[in-house]
Amino acid sequence: MKLSKAKFIVKAGGQIRGKLRVPGDKSISHRAVMFGALASGDTKVTGLLEGEDVLATVSAFRAMGVQINGPKNGYLEIKGVGLNGLSAPNQALDMGNSGTAMRLLSGIMAGQNFNSTLTGDESLNKRPMSRVAEPLATMGAMINTEDKGRPPMVITGSQQLTGINYTLPVASAQVKSALLLAGLYAEGKTSITEPAPTRDHTERMLRGFGYGVDSDYPKISLTGGGKLTACDIDVPADISSAAFFIVAATIAKDSEIVLEHVGINPTRIGILNILILMGADIQIQNKREVGGEPVADIHVRSAKLKGIEIPEDQVPLAIDEFPVIFIAAACAEGLTTLSGAEELRVKESDRIAAMAVGLKILGVDVQEKTDGIIIRGGPYGGGKVDSVSDHRIAMAFAIAGLRASGQIEIDNCANVATSFPNFVTLARNCGLTIESVS
Repeated sequence: MKLSKAKFIVKAGGQIRGKLRVPGDKSISHRAVMFGALASGDTKVTGLLEGEDVLATVSAFRAMGVQINGPKNGYLEIKGVGLNGLSAPNQALDMGNSGTAMRLLSGIMAGQNFNSTLTGDESLNKRPMSRVAEPLATMGAMINTEDKGRPPMVITGSQQLTGINYTLPVASAQVKSALLLAGLYAEGKTSITEPAPTRDHTERMLRGFGYGVDSDYPKISLTGGGKLTACDIDVPADISSAAFFIVAATIAKDSEIVLEHVGINPTRIGILNILILMGADIQIQNKREVGGEPVADIHVRSAKLKGIEIPEDQVPLAIDEFPVIFIAAACAEGLTTLSGAEELRVKESDRIAAMAVGLKILGVDVQEKTDGIIIRGGPYGGGKVDSVSDHRIAMAFAIAGLRASGQIEIDNCANVATSFPNFVTLARNCGLTIESVS
């Protein structure tokens, strides 16, 4: 529903049951479009997420002369133009609400021989881009941003890029990926050192497209001047979308669900590790590998959770799933403490602040920290909360309805379409009483 005032109304209680496949992984979908466009030959993609974020990436490459057929039912065909085959767009490339698309594309655009501008919606244009713009500048890129490093990003083409040896100040797959993508166009070697493991979809997919990447944790390196060769991509179901149903089946009484074909990349399973530490009943079944990415079916049953101190080494592995982890913590016995998660303050919203405000409205005992949160679990009620136009916060509070004692009304939910267009339908089908209204 593309309406700024769209809201969810969720009735209290419910039971979660069934077998379902959530939409394709957003991170992998973005990369499949980008790499397919920059490859030589035709790339066929199945399981693509047809959310607004990914469609913004598709539109950007079409605007640069790439022929893309689809998507239809998750299927997409991309006629690759090669690393140096993009054409200058006629206008600014609008990335909508997608920070992933903007950051990764900034690395690609830094290596082009034409000028470009990357912009987004009101929310995206408030997000900091200096953490990609600054290291790209050390490679020789010329990027101008608005005050405090905010978009639009104006990128001057025809700059000679040079590989760098860069240590990330904060673990970030998006910054790492932007620099690696710029490294494709750079002279010499680009090496990135991570302070903690982050998702490695970029490295895996580059190898899938035939580009050599050296991974010797904590350093990832590649040398510029190579080429990408088209291949077929089968996108796994997104664990970030599956997370809402994993928590739902865990916190709702007498519930059981199987989530099929979910990506279980080791750099993305913080949500599973954290919930299991809290006492969740989660079984990983039918493990296999598809297109270089590990996938499995995830079987979840109701469980009584206990509060924990979330290990800091799990934070980068669950960074997108914390809104719904906070709902699990609100249903757990005792205190759950999160530290080392400053990154949550610069996502689509300040997710620590927004979740703390909403949880307090429901009656949950919450204490904000600069780099995290403390949540004391227990019974909570209903109320009216604001998702602040953040898709993950909207869906997290929808799941909270399963344990609420009253109805929950969630405002500003239109952006759920960016990552999970059929969330309401799937949620209804497995037992949540939810309505989307304008």
